[in-house]
Amino acid sequence: MQFPVYLGWGSWQVHPHFFFESLGYLAAFLIGLRRKNTASYLTIEQKTSVWAGALVGAVLGAKLLVLLQHSHLLSTNRQEWLLVGLQGKTIVGALLGGWLGVEWTKKHLGMTQSTGDGFVWPLWVGTLLGRVGCFLTGLDDHTYGVATHLPWGIDFGDGIPRHPTPLYEMIFLLCWGGILWIGRSPAMPGQLFRRYLGGYLGFRLLIDFWKPDFRPVWGLSFIQIACILGLACLLYQILVAKLEHSVLTILPEKTN
Repeated sequence: MQFPVYLGWGSWQVHPHFFFESLGYLAAFLIGLRRKNTASYLTIEQKTSVWAGALVGAVLGAKLLVLLQHSHLLSTNRQEWLLVGLQGKTIVGALLGGWLGVEWTKKHLGMTQSTGDGFVWPLWVGTLLGRVGCFLTGLDDHTYGVATHLPWGIDFGDGIPRHPTPLYEMIFLLCWGGILWIGRSPAMPGQLFRRYLGGYLGFRLLIDFWKPDFRPVWGLSFIQIACILGLACLLYQILVAKLEHSVLTILPEKTN
């Protein structure tokens, strides 16, 4: 297999990253539309505001984290750093930025309802399709792993067998999505989103040790640090949600 693996017939060729990233966005949008009634307690204006907050936050988060991750280029090649900022993005940054964007929007509008569950399946499908494009792009996508002697190591074009980390992520997403689908009726609103995000951040924290990334703090990349911070915020949210749920279930008994 020669990377990038262009798609098409004859003289008509399309880059795999562009194709699968676009397909991922389209699929996520269509699934989001189909599942628009999952938060029927929200008005149209509230839904629009929440999705807008998620979109703006995701774009900013994806760009800011990719600039941080490549901050070592500031001292050697500032033009390349700016180019990475324009062209690059990170899924972890998009997830955390989108989450913060939604929370800020809800606080600004005085909303207390949980809205995260409606994002889970669009995010899952979009990320899965996007990683297909990352794998088929090869070295140019910068999502490959470090060198390995394992029999499934793949030469992405530089003559070095590497961990196919985009494939690892696709396998994880398929397994994690199946687990979430089986238990897709959680007891508390927002629990499905917290499970999805927590699982993905935990996976990325571990799998990114197999990537040749810049690691400036205690052997961790900025993406891994963002994963740790996101997991800490999730743990806090889970504890608060469980406490509130316990109070709501106990109060009626006391009043009777």
